[in-house]
Amino acid sequence: MKKIFTCICALMLCVGLVSCKKADGNAAAAAGTKHKIGILAPAVTHGWVAAVAYFAEQRCKQLSDIDYKILTSQSAEQMTQQLDDLEAWGAEAIVTFPQWQGMEAPFAAAIKRGIKVVSFDIEVKADGIYLVSGDNESMGVASAKYIVEKVGKDATVAVLTVPTSGSVSELRLKGFMDTVKQIAPNLKLIERATKFTREDGLKDFADILTANKHIDAVFSMDDETSIGVLQAIKEAGRKDIKVVTGGGGCQEYFKMMPQNEEIWIQSALYAPSMIIDAVNAAYDLVNGIDAAPKKIIPTRIVDRTNCAAELDANSPY
Repeated sequence: MKKIFTCICALMLCVGLVSCKKADGNAAAAAGTKHKIGILAPAVTHGWVAAVAYFAEQRCKQLSDIDYKILTSQSAEQMTQQLDDLEAWGAEAIVTFPQWQGMEAPFAAAIKRGIKVVSFDIEVKADGIYLVSGDNESMGVASAKYIVEKVGKDATVAVLTVPTSGSVSELRLKGFMDTVKQIAPNLKLIERATKFTREDGLKDFADILTANKHIDAVFSMDDETSIGVLQAIKEAGRKDIKVVTGGGGCQEYFKMMPQNEEIWIQSALYAPSMIIDAVNAAYDLVNGIDAAPKKIIPTRIVDRTNCAAELDANSPY
């Protein structure tokens, strides 16, 4: 009888503890306690970057049970300081778009201190960091195949790289070069470093046109760069170029595709709205739900044959 009484008391104690935990949780919810997520992004130098910040904030606003802060930086040093600021604010997870080199050590230190870090778009070499990205390498693969399909295996192709963009340019270039070696090793390649802006695309491609009397296609990694390239072609009155690739998801660029029947204007889709997946990963992590260490979102090719389906009047980019 004594044993039965003891068991009943123990059972009542367990139930009481569970009830207390539930009460504590309800009290915390009633008190308005929220998880804190920080967003670190580069200052807007590109329409795509602006759209990334836009979609990140839209998603955060939908998550009514979190507090969030979005900070933008112009250098690795400033982003590092902002990382410290978010930690002092109490951020449990940080979604970062680290376009600046040299962020490995600061993120690694933050992770050791217990902060969950989700990198968007750019792979950072730090143990424990999560990655959400488009498939940069497959963008290069798809664009190489597209160019060879349109202009053949013995064409002259201008290759516009963007070394300052880190792994983004490296992976897109790798996909392109590896595919060319496999399917069209006789392509003549003219390489030139540029930036992800239409101004640099215009300036740098104008120089390429001056130095080269014949070019069949342009491997550009970015829609903004490609808009500048197309302007340079138009201003030079050149008729030899038959393909200009791009990357991103720019509405202005999409609208240009059916307007020019002499050039196949292409974009390997890399939508800024992918940042939503990074915010979702951070949200899962602060709620104790496992997230995939790496999520790679497949690319799709857009050109005049299917661009109408990509037009979105509400898109900020």
